[in-house]
Amino acid sequence: MQSPDMRAPELKRALGWASAGAIMAGSVIGTAIFLVPSTIARELDSVGWSFFVWMFGGLLSLAGALSYAELGAAFPEAGGEYAFLRRAYGPLWGFLFGWQQVVIGKTGSIATIATGFAIFLGFFVDGLQQEWLHLSWGESGWGVTGLQFVAMTAVASFSLINCFGVGRGGAVQSFLTVLKVAAIVTLAGLVLGAGKGSWDHFQDAPEHTAGTGWGAFAAALAAVLWAYDGWNNLTLVGSEIRDPEHTIPKVFLLGLLAVMGVYLLANFAYFYALPLDAVKHSEQVAQDVAQLVFGDFGGAAITAAAVVSTLAALNGSILSGARVSYAMARDGLFFSPLARLDPVHRTPVNALIVQALFASLLILLFGQDRAGFDRLFNYAVFGLWAFYGITVLAVIVLRRTSPEVVRPYHVAGYPWVPLIFGAVAGLFCLSMIFQNPSETGIGLVFLLAGIPFYLYWRSNGKAEAYRKWSRKE
Repeated sequence: MQSPDMRAPELKRALGWASAGAIMAGSVIGTAIFLVPSTIARELDSVGWSFFVWMFGGLLSLAGALSYAELGAAFPEAGGEYAFLRRAYGPLWGFLFGWQQVVIGKTGSIATIATGFAIFLGFFVDGLQQEWLHLSWGESGWGVTGLQFVAMTAVASFSLINCFGVGRGGAVQSFLTVLKVAAIVTLAGLVLGAGKGSWDHFQDAPEHTAGTGWGAFAAALAAVLWAYDGWNNLTLVGSEIRDPEHTIPKVFLLGLLAVMGVYLLANFAYFYALPLDAVKHSEQVAQDVAQLVFGDFGGAAITAAAVVSTLAALNGSILSGARVSYAMARDGLFFSPLARLDPVHRTPVNALIVQALFASLLILLFGQDRAGFDRLFNYAVFGLWAFYGITVLAVIVLRRTSPEVVRPYHVAGYPWVPLIFGAVAGLFCLSMIFQNPSETGIGLVFLLAGIPFYLYWRSNGKAEAYRKWSRKE
C-alpha cells in the first residue's frame, strides 16, 4: 500500500503564517459583528451581560482552538476534524463529521455567509428581497428572490477562484482580511473619537434584568459562538500549511486574541453611539451607528466594509471546507471523483463544485428573505458545535491511545481545558435542540441519513485497504 506522500498529485504546502492567519481570522470575522450585537442585546437586555457573553464566548472558542492546536500540530492532515476523529474514535466518527460538513455544517455556514453578503448588498441595490423568478405548478409554486440569486452567485464566484490554487485563494483571503479588520477598527476609532455618543449608555437601567435567565444567556451565547465560528478552518487546510507544527498553534492563539479585541472594540463603539434600547431594535446595528455619527456617507461606508468582511469569510469557508470531502473521498469513504485534484493547480476542483452546489441548494431552501439568515444560522451551528465538542475531547483520547506521536504543542490546562470545553459544547447543543427544534431536527435527520452511505462505502475495497494502511501508521 502506498503511503499518502507517494500519491500524485498531492495538495501543496503553499500557505505561510500570514495566509494561515488570514484564513482563520478572515473566516471568523464575517457577517456576525455587523448583525448579532442587536440579537444579543435583545436576549440579555443588559450592556454588562452583553460584554460578558462576548468575552465568555471568546474564551470558550480560545479553549477549543488551543485544543485543536495540539491536534493540528501533531496531525497536520487535510480535513482537520475528519482526520482527528477518525484516529480517536474510528472511521465512522470521521465520516459522520465529514458528512455533517457537506450536508449541514460547512455548506450551511457558506450559505449563511453568502446570504448575509446579499443582505448587506441590498443597502445599495433595491429590490433584492423581491421575487426575481417564480416557478408555478398547480396552485402553488416556488419563488427565487434577488437575495438568493446574489448569494448563489457569490458562492459560485469564490468557488471558481479557489479552483485556481490554494496560493491564489490564500492571497485573496489575506487581502480581504486586512481590508475588513482595518475598516472595523477605523469605524470604532472614529465613533469613539467623534464625541457624538455617551458613556452613560454603558449603565444598565434598573429594569434591565433579563440577562440572568439561562434561556436568554444560551440564546445570546449561540449568537456569539456563531460570531466566533470559523476558527477550526485552519486545521482543515493543515496539509497545505508550511511548518504546521509551529504555525498552527501560533496562529490559533494570536489570531483569536486579535479577533476578541476587534469584537470588543466594535461593541464599545456601538454602545457608545446608541443606547441599549436602540441597539436592541436595530436590524443592522453597524450601519445605524455609522449613519448616526457620519450621516448617509457613514452608513454607505460601513455597509461597504461589511460586504468586504462577508466576502473574506465566504472565501475562507469555501477554501477550507472542500478539503473535508476531498479527504473522505481519498480514503474511500465518499464519492471517488471528489478525490481528484487538478493536475496543474493541485486543488480539489470536484469537491469545490459539489460544495458550491449543496450550499446553493440550502440557499434555495432557507434563504428567501432577511429571516433566512437566522434560519440558516440555526441550521448550521448545532452540527458544528456537536463535533467541536467531541473533537476537543479527542485530545484526551489520543494522548492515551497514541502516546508515541510527537506533539510539538501541548494544550495548557490539560485535561481541564478540553473537558470544560466539551461539557459546555454539550450543554449548548442541548439548548439549541430545545430552542430551535425545527432547524436542529432537520440537521439531525440529514446527519443520520449519512449512516447508510457510510455502511456502503465501508464495504468498498478501497476503504478496507485504506483502513489496513492506517493501522500501520
